[in-house]
Amino acid sequence: MTDLPDLSAVELLALYRDRRVSPVEVMTAVLARVEALEPRLAATWALDPDAALADARASEARWAKGAPIGPLDGVPATVKELIATKGVAKPLGSAATDLTPEPADAPPAARLREAGAVIFCKTTSPDFGMLSSGLSSFHRLSRNPWDLSKTPGGSSAGAGGAAAAGYGPLHLGTDIGGSIRLPAGWCGVYGLKPSNGRVPIDPPYIGRVAGPMTRTVADSALMMSVLSAPDWRDHMSLPLADIAWTDLDIDLKGLRIGLMLDAGAGARAEPQVVEAVTAASRLFAAQGAIVEPFAPFLTREMLDGLDLFWRTRSWSDISALPPDRAARILPYIDAWARAAKDADGLSVYRGFHQIHRMREAGTKAFQPFDFVLSPTAPMPAFAAELPSPTNDPARPFEHIGFTVPFNMTEQPAASINCGYTADGLPIGLQIVGRRFDDLGVLRLSRAYERLRPVQRPWPVVEP
Repeated sequence: MTDLPDLSAVELLALYRDRRVSPVEVMTAVLARVEALEPRLAATWALDPDAALADARASEARWAKGAPIGPLDGVPATVKELIATKGVAKPLGSAATDLTPEPADAPPAARLREAGAVIFCKTTSPDFGMLSSGLSSFHRLSRNPWDLSKTPGGSSAGAGGAAAAGYGPLHLGTDIGGSIRLPAGWCGVYGLKPSNGRVPIDPPYIGRVAGPMTRTVADSALMMSVLSAPDWRDHMSLPLADIAWTDLDIDLKGLRIGLMLDAGAGARAEPQVVEAVTAASRLFAAQGAIVEPFAPFLTREMLDGLDLFWRTRSWSDISALPPDRAARILPYIDAWARAAKDADGLSVYRGFHQIHRMREAGTKAFQPFDFVLSPTAPMPAFAAELPSPTNDPARPFEHIGFTVPFNMTEQPAASINCGYTADGLPIGLQIVGRRFDDLGVLRLSRAYERLRPVQRPWPVVEP
C-alpha cells in the first residue's frame, strides 16, 4: 500500500468504510511525517498532536459503529492560519500581531470540523498574507518540497508545501490575488479559488476567498461539497445551491476555450511556462474543444491602481498599531505599505476604481468563451529567501497578472500541474470558468488530470 499520508481523502474514506485502515493509524502516520520533515519545510504552526489523536480516536469509534459524522470523518486536514479556529491565535504571519485565541471557528474551518475532518494544525503564511512567498516575521522560513532552496509560494505558503509533502490529503487556503493558485502551481498540487461567496469566509473582503488545496481534483471537489454551505457571517455568501460536486465528467467536444499567454501587465511568461501551457491546450483541442487566443484585459493602470489601494489599506492597519508592535513587521511589507502614507484621496479612489474596471473588462473579454487557460504564474518558484520575484517593494505584483484579475471578476479559477522546468520545478496551468461555474472548473480540471502526461513522483524530502 502507498504510505498512508500520501493517500487521497477519497481513498482513505473507502478504506475506513471497509475497516481496512483506521483514522488513528492515518493520523499517527501523518504526524510522524510532519515531525520528520518540519525542520526542513516549516509549513505548520500550532500543531496539536494530542488533540488530533483524540479526534481520530473519536472518528475510529464512529466508523466502528458504521455511523460517520459526515463526508470527511477521520480525514486529516490543515487550515491556513489566516482562517480562525477556536482556541487558537491568528498571528497573520506577523510578529506584530496580538496572539489572543480566537473565540470560534471561521466558516470554512467550521464546515470541515462539522464534516468530521481532523484539523491537526494551522499552515503558515507571510506577514498579513501580502506576499507570494513563505517569508514571515513570525514563522521560520517556509520552503518548497521540490527544491528546498525555492519558495512554496504564498500567501498559502505552508498549505502548498504541506500538500506537496504529503501532510495528509486536505488543505485549506485563502486567495485574494493568487494566494491559493500560486503556491499550488509552484508546489505542483491542485488549488481551487472558488467564485466569490461560494465558500463563506469571515471576515469577508473584496476578492478574498477560501478554497481547497489537494493533490487530486476529486479531493478538492469533496472539500467543496462541505465548504460551500452558506453562512450568515459572510454578507457575500451565495445562496445554497444544489451542485453535484463529485460528478466530474465533462464532454470536451465543442467547448470554447480561450488561451491567454500574455497577462497584459506584469512580468512576461517565461518560454518554458508558455510551452507547457500551450501543450496543455493542445490536449483539449485534440478532444474536440475549440481553442482560440484570448486577448488580455489587465492593464498597467489597473495593476498599479490596485497596488496603491492595497498599500493604503495595509498602511491604515499598520499605522494603527502601537509603535513597538509596528516595528516588528517584515521590513519589505513596511516599506511597501509606507509608500502610501502621503497618498491623496483622489489617487486612492482611482486605485480602488480599477477593481471595477477589471470586472467590466474581464466580463466583456470572457463572453465568447466557456473557459480560459493561462499560466498560473509567469515564472517557476523563486528563491525562498525573497519576498517576491522582483525583491522590490516598488514593483511587488509583477507575478500576479494572470491570477489577480479573476479575483476581481469573482470567477472560479484553479491551478493544476502541467509540466516541469528543466530543473524539475512544477509549472501551473490556470483554468478559469464563468462566474459561479465552480463545478465546470473542477470538471475541466479533472479532464486535464486524465489527459496530461504521467506525473513525476511526489518529492521526497530527507529529514
